[in-house]
Amino acid sequence: MNYISSTEHAQYGLDTATPESWIGAASALIDAHCRRPSLAITQYIERMRIDPHRNLAQLTYLPLTPVAPATSAIVAIRARYSRSQLRKGEVVNELVTDVALAFSLAGTWIDIDPTLVDVDAATGQLVLPVNALTLTYNEVEITYTAGLDTIPDAVKFACAQIVKNTQATPGLNVKSGRLDRMKMEYFADSLLDESVRKMLGPYVSQRMG
Repeated sequence: MNYISSTEHAQYGLDTATPESWIGAASALIDAHCRRPSLAITQYIERMRIDPHRNLAQLTYLPLTPVAPATSAIVAIRARYSRSQLRKGEVVNELVTDVALAFSLAGTWIDIDPTLVDVDAATGQLVLPVNALTLTYNEVEITYTAGLDTIPDAVKFACAQIVKNTQATPGLNVKSGRLDRMKMEYFADSLLDESVRKMLGPYVSQRMG
C-alpha cells in the first residue's frame, strides 16, 4: 500500500505532481526495511517450536490488532503434543504416559480455544493453557492479525523523505517519471538515511530465533 495518498503530498513536503509510482516504491522500501509485508493490519501465520516445560510463545509482528467484529487479534491456535514425556528417563507421570500412548497423542496436533490463551498485546507473548492431562506442547501454529490501524505521521514523513532522497540521487534518473524498484533497492542504504531509520525504528519487526 502507498503510505501517502495523492491528497497528502503537500502536507508532507512533496510536490503535488509527484508520481504515485515513486510513493509506491518508497512504501515498498519501507516494508522491506521493516521486514514485513505491510505496516497496515495484516493476517500472519507463524509456526514455532516452544520449550515443552514453558508454555510460552513469542509472536514476531506487532502491534497485535484485532479486526472488527473480533475483539482479539488471535484468530486460531493449534499445538502439537510433545514426545518428551515418553522418552526414557523423562517420564514424570506414568498415568499421563499411559493415556498418551493409548490414544496416540504424542506428536499429534490439536486446536486450542484462543479465548483460553493469555495474550500480552504489548509484547506479543502468549501463554498457552495447561492441558487437563498435563501433557506438554513442543510446537505451536498461531494465526493472528497485527499492524497499524492508522498509518502514523512518522511513517508518512519517512516515506516523503525517501522520495526526496530519491529525487536527489542522480543514479536513479527519476526525471523519467518511472522508478525501477530493483535500482531503488540497490540505492537503499543511501535512501534510508539516519533520519528515516530513526522514524521507522519502532515499526521494524523483531524476528525471533
